[in-house]
Order: sequence, then structure tokens, then C-alpha cells
Amino acid sequence: MTSTAAMLAIGDELLSGRTKDRNIAHLAEVLTMAGIDLKEVRIVGDEEPPIVEALNALRQRWDFVFTSGGIGPTHDDITADAVGSAFGLPVGPHEAAMRLMGDHYAARNLEFTEARRRMARTPQGASLIDNPVSVAPGFRIGNVFVMAGVPSVFQAMLDGVLPQLPTGVPVQSTAIPCAFAEGVIGGPLGEIAKRHPAVSIGSYPRSGGGGPYTELVVRSRDAAALEAAAAEVRAMLEALEAGA
Repeated sequence: MTSTAAMLAIGDELLSGRTKDRNIAHLAEVLTMAGIDLKEVRIVGDEEPPIVEALNALRQRWDFVFTSGGIGPTHDDITADAVGSAFGLPVGPHEAAMRLMGDHYAARNLEFTEARRRMARTPQGASLIDNPVSVAPGFRIGNVFVMAGVPSVFQAMLDGVLPQLPTGVPVQSTAIPCAFAEGVIGGPLGEIAKRHPAVSIGSYPRSGGGGPYTELVVRSRDAAALEAAAAEVRAMLEALEAGA
């Protein structure tokens, strides 16, 4: 059975447009390659009630939830507290995180300030997610993985998390260029999709040097089913071109 996942991206800067999210696309790509279906993505601001509401909905609906953002040293980094509220758990300093970060700052002759100590707080019972980029760890509680919003740190944390997940058969895909508008191919494409239930066929309008066109993408975990559907799509396009 294929595992499912969701993502909760947290941060006012995402909703205001000041920051362009890169973590959603990266997570989607990595999970697809691992054979895990990313089913839902939500973006919320730095307010505890919406974070708690979204997290509780996602963690009950899907096998895994990945969050990004809001685990830094400033007052608006409230993800740890919100996750604690969602699980009904107290939040406090994680002993191993405190030791790890204390050693890190001591080695650099830097003060382990109260703001920096905030990054060592987790809900009770959480396990740490390693951060090989900037030391301050993420954490896991239940089926929720809480990670940094900085893309390089998020990606490094995800690399460490992936081996813990039950991977499946990756989705394969084939892109087929199409010179016809969606209104022309919609009917026959729908009939092909009905004949191949193990295959997903997407239609995406594009524009290039030669003007607008449509890109058709055929996806499946079954290589034989993928090729059979793609062959029908190509044959349909050839027939349309011959009759044009």
C-alpha cells in the first residue's frame, strides 16, 4: 500500500509574497521518487490557532505530515508551541538539543543566548531531526516531522528523515508534446483515461517559441500501463494531425 503525506508550510512571509516557497516543490519531487504520494499542501501564517487546526486535520487524514518554518530563535517562531498544543503536550528544552547546541556555540566562543535556546525546545517525547547545515535540530512527534524553513536546511533535514519512511514504487512519467488546444483533445483524451485506470493523464497549456501548445503528461507506477496509455495518446495525436 502506498504511503501518503501532506505538507504544512508556516510563515507570514509566504502569504505576503516576501518569500517564494521552494520547499513544497522539493518535498514533492523527493517523495515522488520515494514512492510516497504527496496529497495535500497548506500554507498558514505565524498564528497558533490556524497552525493547530491545519496540523490536526492533516495528521489525521494522511500517513505523514511535514512542516517547514517557524522553529527559529525569534518571538514569531511558534511552531514548536503550536505542535505541542495540537498533540496536547507540554513544550520545553530537549536535553539532547540543549547539549548539542550548547557545545556548538561554546566551540565558537558564542553565547548560548535565551533566543538561541528557543531552538532547543520541543514537545515532550519528541525525537530530534539532525541539521547538518546549522546545527539547530528539527523534531518528530507521532507522524509529524517539523523542519526548518530555510531551503538548504529543510533539504538536509529531509535527507535524514527519508530513510525512516516506508518507501514504495516510484511514479514514472512520460511527457508528450501536443500541437492541439485542450478543447480539441479533451474528449478523446478522456476516453483514453477511462481505458487505462492505472494511469493518470495530465494536460498543461504551455507557450514557447512557436506559440501556444499543450503538454500531455502520462503517469503511472506500472511501466507497462504507462507505455500502453502513452502509445494511445500518440496515436490519437497522429490521427488528429492526419485529419487537420
